[in-house]
Amino acid sequence: MCGRVRLSDDYSEIKIAFRIPPEYPTPNTYAPSWNVAPTDNLPIVRYNEKTGSRTLDMMRWGLVPYWAKDIKIGFSTINAQAETIDTKPVFRDAFKRRRCIVPVDNFYEWKRVGPKEKQPYAIGLEGGGLMALAGLWENWKSPAEEWVRSFTIITTTPNELCGELHNRMPVILPPEMWSTWLGEDAAEPDLLKSILVPYAGSMVAWPVSARVGNVKNNDPDLIEPVGAAVTPYSAVNIG
Repeated sequence: MCGRVRLSDDYSEIKIAFRIPPEYPTPNTYAPSWNVAPTDNLPIVRYNEKTGSRTLDMMRWGLVPYWAKDIKIGFSTINAQAETIDTKPVFRDAFKRRRCIVPVDNFYEWKRVGPKEKQPYAIGLEGGGLMALAGLWENWKSPAEEWVRSFTIITTTPNELCGELHNRMPVILPPEMWSTWLGEDAAEPDLLKSILVPYAGSMVAWPVSARVGNVKNNDPDLIEPVGAAVTPYSAVNIG
């Protein structure tokens, strides 16, 4: 599962990293966040076939399919499992036509360390930098005739590092797969599914404050390492 992320980068830096045209406007609703939760908005990378370029648009976390009766379905669709993405009705159409990339600096997971205690960890790329999470997006019109764009993050089985913390991890796309996933290059469903695998590059994980569990807390201190002696996984590298 992936239910909490950080995206604190400047909007212009995100555009550079994902090769968004420099003239593409910054939305008024964008604000860096150290504690992004479901129903929050994030800038999402898509490919516009008409213009032949990538776009960066704010969308609500928790996919609401076009046929949904109520926006509340988004609470149960913050993640999509890679294994069933092409067969589950809520994700099937989006997988065919509306794939996207979700830029994040890191994601959070909670490791059980006692009968009732869990330790939150921040997980990112070794050396830092933005991660490109595989996602899907949808358009939905509310009963009040208002359009809502929403997205989900795709998860897969964990690599060695993430497996110490949880039984799932978000799919992290390497740069050479971005154009294929976004639909800039033609690809069959089997090829698309074949890239939804555990990340094989180098990653790091470190324990952070339990304050991250409260969505009201949103500041840089949330990603500061705490209690390195709590667990041997305070700084684990794989690769």
